[in-house]
Amino acid sequence: MEMIENPYVKQYPEMMAGKTILYCHGFGSSGQSGTVERLRIVMPNTRVIAPDLPVDPHEAITLLHTICEQEKPDLIIGTSMGGMYTEQLRGFDRICINPALEIAETMRAHGMTGTQQFQNPRLDGVQEFYVDKALVKAYREVSEQRFVGLTPEDERRVYGLFGDKDDLVDTMGIFCQHYSQATNFHGEHRMDDKSYMHSVVPVIRWIDDKQEKRQRPIIYIGIETMIDSYQKPVSSIQKAVRLLIEHYEVFFVAPPSHYTTTESWLAEYINVPAWRHTIFTPRRELLYGDYLIVSPQQGKLEGSLATLLEYGSDTFKTWEDIIEYFSHLGGQ
Repeated sequence: MEMIENPYVKQYPEMMAGKTILYCHGFGSSGQSGTVERLRIVMPNTRVIAPDLPVDPHEAITLLHTICEQEKPDLIIGTSMGGMYTEQLRGFDRICINPALEIAETMRAHGMTGTQQFQNPRLDGVQEFYVDKALVKAYREVSEQRFVGLTPEDERRVYGLFGDKDDLVDTMGIFCQHYSQATNFHGEHRMDDKSYMHSVVPVIRWIDDKQEKRQRPIIYIGIETMIDSYQKPVSSIQKAVRLLIEHYEVFFVAPPSHYTTTESWLAEYINVPAWRHTIFTPRRELLYGDYLIVSPQQGKLEGSLATLLEYGSDTFKTWEDIIEYFSHLGGQ
């Protein structure tokens, strides 16, 4: 597929290569949504199944169970209403993005009743549909099947991503009562290219690595190398993180005394790539990995188990120098 001109979207031919992804779209959408296009562009060697879901939720969830039984997808991704369906498709790796787990209430609160226009073209050519009380009741019945039959093993296979500017759906609280893998991302209810690339793609990569039992070289980054005197990101650090996570397992390291400030700073400026990838320790030299990026002000780390790169030194004056160094390593 030809790559579109876009400052954010990038292709990763090796990610989920040869695998199948099932995408479940949101309310009033279709399998021709922008998210489907992003999935196919970013992962050109992945088969993406994206059916137009029936308006009737009982028919929709039945169709999805049938597809899962026939296709055995390696990953299921659902947004909004599709996230509600995705949560119920037990036995698969899944990503629920802004899942509308209480969709009947969402429909009432936001006027999603009466005659509705489909937001994207449907294969059958239908352009509108009607939502009455009976249909709202059906959505409530299906959504109430959430979390039914959840097992500890299945719980570990589900990720929840919730936009911090989502003004339509707010279900992170109820999701976290049943699932431990949930975090906010910078974005609204409908994802754009930036939020998709910075938030969803890293999680897809983690799932792909886990499925393949792939172990990437480990890079530890000291938090002091990332923050300037105004508590803002130093030049090129965000670019560096985006590039490094493509080939390495990247962790962020800080002293235990800085737990709260570090967590909030990383959530603001690094976001999803730092989720569950932050380590608090007073003994960095004991970290087992391949590379450790620190400031010279940290002092000598005698006996370090990783190759030391001193940010701010003559060799690595800037993050651009560090980016160039790793670009020559080819992921080694």
